[in-house]
Amino acid sequence: MNLMGPGGRQRNLASVLGLLHRNGPLSRAALTDATGLNRSTIADLVGELSRAGIVEERAPDPARRVGRPSPIVAIDPRVVAVAVNPEVDAITLAVVRLDQSIVLRERHEVPRAPAPEETARLIADRVAHWRTNTIPDAVIVGIGLAVPGLVRASDGLVRDAPHLHWRDTPLRELVEDAAGLPTRVGNDASLGAMAEHLFGAARDVGDVVYLNGGASGIGGGLIIGGIPVGGADGYAGEFGQNRPGIADESDRRATGGVLEDEVSRARLLDAVGLESADEPTLAAAVAAAIAGDDPDDPIRCEVERQRRILATALGNAVNVLNPSVVVLGGFLATLAEVDVDDLRDRVRGQAMPASTETLELRSACLAEDRLLIGAAELAFAGILADPALPTSAEDAERDLVSGAAPSSP
Repeated sequence: MNLMGPGGRQRNLASVLGLLHRNGPLSRAALTDATGLNRSTIADLVGELSRAGIVEERAPDPARRVGRPSPIVAIDPRVVAVAVNPEVDAITLAVVRLDQSIVLRERHEVPRAPAPEETARLIADRVAHWRTNTIPDAVIVGIGLAVPGLVRASDGLVRDAPHLHWRDTPLRELVEDAAGLPTRVGNDASLGAMAEHLFGAARDVGDVVYLNGGASGIGGGLIIGGIPVGGADGYAGEFGQNRPGIADESDRRATGGVLEDEVSRARLLDAVGLESADEPTLAAAVAAAIAGDDPDDPIRCEVERQRRILATALGNAVNVLNPSVVVLGGFLATLAEVDVDDLRDRVRGQAMPASTETLELRSACLAEDRLLIGAAELAFAGILADPALPTSAEDAERDLVSGAAPSSP
């Protein structure tokens, strides 16, 4: 297969960059095998990506002693995106490289749900600080936001993020105006599902149900036949808004409540005596609290109550969608990891047997990075589709800020 005009060249550049993005450094020989292109075409494409400052070439692996050594191609570490996850108790920001490594992360705790304008100002302030002090040589290709609420797929309008009290909020425009960088917005759980499907616990799995448990409740994402499913307007996956099946009425805490009212991070925090905590802190507190043998311990009882209700919700999802893997993130992973096999058995006990024969329950292996990596994927979407970036960081920043079309290398 040879290059065929500008469109073919763009597709081939995107193919090579996508392989490096998803798999990490590869030799030219491996890229040749994976793409079906010939060696001279791969050399030409790698050279173009290298001149654009997107990839770099390294010396061949000295351990390889058979045949001609093949140079190693890797993502240039200067290419980054800013990822943001606003929540009711904190705004988390990170700088994420195109190879998914996180350069830095900051958690800014807030006394109340932040306003959209506050979020935009914080992003702009931190980006300006990082450019001067932390990552002066980086090329920031854009900003991605993972928002706990309904985000319209067509334009990124936040239709309803109830816990943040954001309704019909033009968040993309607010952030672009404040920070001067291209911005994209998506639902946090859908982005977590995408990240785990591309790089984490559901990598290479075709049918996945992902549930994310955060400070704003429970959201979800779906991968069906290897394709992310967002629904007509991008609002699919709101498992937390379903009415839970509760077999024992003594387990109910919110009359007429939805799933996220019953299976709740806030209730877990209250049980372990914490007002606020990041994911690792809450997980450690729960593990320490249930380490004893007392079956009547209040914390253990609350954990078990939530696990019973979660198992029913997952059983319903398995009946409807027949996934091969269910991935749980955030505090839901904490609940599952108390005893994964037991939770899986409870789900199997409430679902059709044929649908659970090969079912696996997995914790999100990207852990607290999953939403940030998912948000960064939004920001990287443009460069991954069309890697024809400018040849210098200065040109890149100028074109990105002005909104100009990228220059050809």
